[in-house]
Amino acid sequence: MVLADVLDAEQVILELRGRSRDDALREIVGTMQGEGKVREPERFLNEVLTRERSNTTFVGNAVAFPHARTDLVSKILLGIGRSRDGVEFGPGGERAHLVFLVAVPRRMVTDYLVCVGALARLTREEKTRAALMNAATAADLIKTLREGSLVLE
Repeated sequence: MVLADVLDAEQVILELRGRSRDDALREIVGTMQGEGKVREPERFLNEVLTRERSNTTFVGNAVAFPHARTDLVSKILLGIGRSRDGVEFGPGGERAHLVFLVAVPRRMVTDYLVCVGALARLTREEKTRAALMNAATAADLIKTLREGSLVLE
């Protein structure tokens, strides 16, 4: 499994409408529904929110990696939300501008770690975060992530 395997422009929101963490996550989960995607989206959202309440996935640099290991997916799925104003996400009211929501089958822990590790390395770079924030289309955002992940491999 490589990052490029889970990137899907249909699961990218360039302008999140939700201003709260919960609303933003609900919006992203909405892109992860349909055949072969998240079964029972509301239940999945509750799993993500329960995990997020116990330990935030805000990692700094205006980036968050909310996730849930779940039986509601058969493969790793990634939903991406971007917010120019930011979504209140961190424990001290910090704002996330890039939210990468990962749904991972319980059995795929190693693949999940590879996916999130690649995203973390990519978003650690200011240049990459700026390119993601400035991407004009979902396809451009995905292209930036794909090109960056090739450099990591």
